Amino acid sequence: MPNHPQAEIAIIGGSGLYEIQGFAETAVVDVDTPYGKPSDVVTVGELLDVPVAFLPRHGRGHRVSPTELPFRANIYALKTLGVKRIVSVSAVGSLQARLQPQHMVVPDQLIDRTRGLRTSTFFEDGVVAHISFAEPFCPDMSRVLAEGSQGQGIPTHLGATLVVMEGPAFSTKAESEMYRAWGGDLIGMTALPEAKLAREAEICYATMAWVTDYDCWHPEHDAVTVEMVVENLIANVANSRIILRHIMPTLAELGPCECQTALSNAIITDRNQIPAEVRRRLYPIAGTHLEPPAVS
Repeated sequence: MPNHPQAEIAIIGGSGLYEIQGFAETAVVDVDTPYGKPSDVVTVGELLDVPVAFLPRHGRGHRVSPTELPFRANIYALKTLGVKRIVSVSAVGSLQARLQPQHMVVPDQLIDRTRGLRTSTFFEDGVVAHISFAEPFCPDMSRVLAEGSQGQGIPTHLGATLVVMEGPAFSTKAESEMYRAWGGDLIGMTALPEAKLAREAEICYATMAWVTDYDCWHPEHDAVTVEMVVENLIANVANSRIILRHIMPTLAELGPCECQTALSNAIITDRNQIPAEVRRRLYPIAGTHLEPPAVS
């Protein structure tokens, strides 16, 4: 969308993060996409002189549940604004005692338990693409997030497996114990298909996962109150704002990585067989990857 302001870095704010302190707003963009409206308008501005786009994942006022999130519209809208890197901020539960409330965790792996209720690809209706997703998070961005958090004296963990469940209800104790037995470290509801769609759009993606509570596996879980969880959420949001301001210049200096070439050789459909309307719809996502080879 050439008429809209552009930003190479985007922040998708999770529960409690609906605005960013120190963010100098320059435009509010109401984006239409082939997949409907995003969760909310996208605010474009500057954070420490770095152009940034901000989108509250659940909408301002937390209006959209995890299953109803317009994941494709969100990623499509950010891509059309020139975004190359997404910092996801999420509230999560901990499946391991070492990952305590108010700790910041940068996951490196995902387990999908969303049960197929969420459309997880842009490539359909006559075009097929198989992206590599063995490493679902951008390692360069993840390192910057972890180092930025550690630099602020916040308990930080780099590397963890995040289980993504459907919601909106939380786990049963049996499910929680099963995820722990699988090697799960964290549990949340929104990283998928968000991370997968970002990879299809060749956007680097990393998550600041903030622990608000132990999932129901913990023997002392019954002593945890809603008030305690909210208190942790508020503290986490405050810390995430501090880190975001601190890391923006470093993120802006990162060079290209493999995330940004994820579609190279991924589209296996004969380009001449891709319907014209599908080609037009996907062009902001896939660009020249959709073009037939030049005839010599």
